[in-house]
Amino acid sequence: MAGTHLDTLPFPALIGDIGGTNARFSLIADPRAPAERFPNAHTADYATIDDAIEATVLAKTKLRPKSALLALAGPITGERVPLTNCPWVVEPRKSVKRFGLAEMILLNDFEAQSLSLPGLGAADLDPVGGGEIAEDRARVVIGPGTGLGAGAMIRARGMWIPVPGEGGHIGLGPITARELAIWPHVEREGPRVSGETILCGAGMLRLYRAIAATDGAVAELDTPAAVTAAGLAGTNRQATETLEIFAAQLGRIAGDIALIYMAYGGVYLAGGITTRIAPVLKSGGFRAAFVDKWPHEKLMERMATSIIVKEDAALAGIADFARAPGRFGVELTRRRWRG
Repeated sequence: MAGTHLDTLPFPALIGDIGGTNARFSLIADPRAPAERFPNAHTADYATIDDAIEATVLAKTKLRPKSALLALAGPITGERVPLTNCPWVVEPRKSVKRFGLAEMILLNDFEAQSLSLPGLGAADLDPVGGGEIAEDRARVVIGPGTGLGAGAMIRARGMWIPVPGEGGHIGLGPITARELAIWPHVEREGPRVSGETILCGAGMLRLYRAIAATDGAVAELDTPAAVTAAGLAGTNRQATETLEIFAAQLGRIAGDIALIYMAYGGVYLAGGITTRIAPVLKSGGFRAAFVDKWPHEKLMERMATSIIVKEDAALAGIADFARAPGRFGVELTRRRWRG
């Protein structure tokens, strides 16, 4: 395992954003070349990440990567890295040997999302409520998907420094009388309700079922997509309330994380769920819950909140790091392997 200093990477470079459901890959021929995007690999279709790389990337190009930078949905824990929401276990030494790599770096998936933040422009964002983005100030990203990811980006010593973490697992509690009635009905895998218990695809379904149980109603909808569609269309009262509470709880947890980092550089919502429920997020409940942080409401009002609409933002962030690693203070201890 190599040390922490990194000036350049050998090219071609394979970059990947590995979630619980989908793995997304691109290949960059050289630092000035555009990234070549490959079709998503469904994690359930392959026994290992190496098999997915072989089938979805290397079988479709003559380029052979000399380095790989992969962002994983879970903490980086050494020589064997299990993903949080899929059965893959990434083993870097095996990958380096199998593909003849000179360099392999593993990042947290929301560390990769954080790397994308400095490169986002107005066209890449859909604002939610007020606030202003202050350049060179701390930024936070949070995104519900298969799980709930969170990360931050800090500016210090002339570099952008991503801060990986598992903020999606902090506790999430009821605030209103209605939420207090619903919470006992929320299915949970552990002893507590965390952000990820509710603020993800499966969590949306848990919340919908809890609302139906509170009302003594039959939970007719059986997928997150069905809940989202019915909630947006207004054809199912429990589904509509599910989206409203989902938005408010996302606002609360985003506000909590923003307070930790004093995120005057903005709070950014990532992931497919946020773009699909954008009308609900922009209807007021998300922003009201985000700002409701007594005694710091005025402070929270200054922070901008936006939905990231840039396609493959995490891959773009990893590519920015690959092309110019000196711009970023990425901690590589125990996360970098050489062939």
